Amino acid sequence: MRLSLVSTAICGTLAVSALTIPQQSPVKRFELVDLKPFEDFTFELLSPEKAKAAAAADKSNVSPVAGLASAAQNGGVAGIMAGTCKSPKVRYEWRDLTDAHKKEFVNAVKCLLNKPSAGGSNYPGSKNRYEDLVSVHQQMTPTIHMVAQFLPWHRYYLSVYESMLRDECAYTGPMPWWDESKDAGKFSSAPMFTNAYFGSAPKKTADGKGTCVNDGAFKGITLHIGPGGSFTNHCLSRAVDESLTAQCNWDFVKSCNSHNTYSDMESCAEMGPHAYGHNGIGAVMSDVASSPGDPAFFLHHAFVDHNWRIWQNGNTSSRLYQINGFSTRDEPRKTLTLDYVLTSKGLRPDVTVRDVMDTMGGYLCYSYNY
Repeated sequence: MRLSLVSTAICGTLAVSALTIPQQSPVKRFELVDLKPFEDFTFELLSPEKAKAAAAADKSNVSPVAGLASAAQNGGVAGIMAGTCKSPKVRYEWRDLTDAHKKEFVNAVKCLLNKPSAGGSNYPGSKNRYEDLVSVHQQMTPTIHMVAQFLPWHRYYLSVYESMLRDECAYTGPMPWWDESKDAGKFSSAPMFTNAYFGSAPKKTADGKGTCVNDGAFKGITLHIGPGGSFTNHCLSRAVDESLTAQCNWDFVKSCNSHNTYSDMESCAEMGPHAYGHNGIGAVMSDVASSPGDPAFFLHHAFVDHNWRIWQNGNTSSRLYQINGFSTRDEPRKTLTLDYVLTSKGLRPDVTVRDVMDTMGGYLCYSYNY
């Protein structure tokens, strides 16, 4: 991930964010998409070989499989925690949702796309309520990637998304997550990428181009935020590279979760399955700043959050509230603490890292179905 380029682009854009953004003509929907505008903003990758070597070098690890086994024995990944949550909502893997809930979910996302933006200076570039979410991620990219709050902030962001779907679009079903390990190396045929739901996920063409999504619930939508820090009308496009999606496998997750310290696990997770999933879907999803423009983003990040929860369950006494690492990338670097404030720029109230560490802690109240 070329974060210096992303940060420069975003800072340059936000310097004029208070100005009126000129209206652009609607996107002309050519089938193929030039991927060059996205290439400077892709995610930095950790090789699986380096991940395995680092895991092998960590002699004080606790088996990540133990966390999953404990979860299964206690009614879900969050079941073993002693938080204040009494009636958790269960997040279901996409395959385990009923067809009715799948339809209700994508319709709720479309509802956000059809609602007007809250407007104002908090959400520059946004043309609808869904893009308010995208705008927040675009603005905050320099402070939520390649830093220790990457996992807590995105856990919070998922909860903001859920709250908006439920409160503003009356979604009542379970929140879905996507077990990408079941589709590693074959994302194009994953069960959500169909005409009935998220639309197809075409592979990158032989000459390196992406394809506008012209089927499914999000057929023909125009995105207004990105690439990078820009505000440019473009289609929702995908360009799947299965050599990259192949790394979203359980072995890679195990390598990351074999680390006993949060910072080592987090770095591996961010540049491992997380980054390979983004770059593997490609095009809009490969753009660090504005990747939430593809609704698949949130199912992908639920997978990342699920894997973090498994790590926490591997040794709950030491990991549930374990945070270390830095909250800034530039010198002088600051150490992340549980009191660090996570913000969504007014979409929902700010919280602290402490509030989101336990998914059964009270502020959050959910588990995963496995």
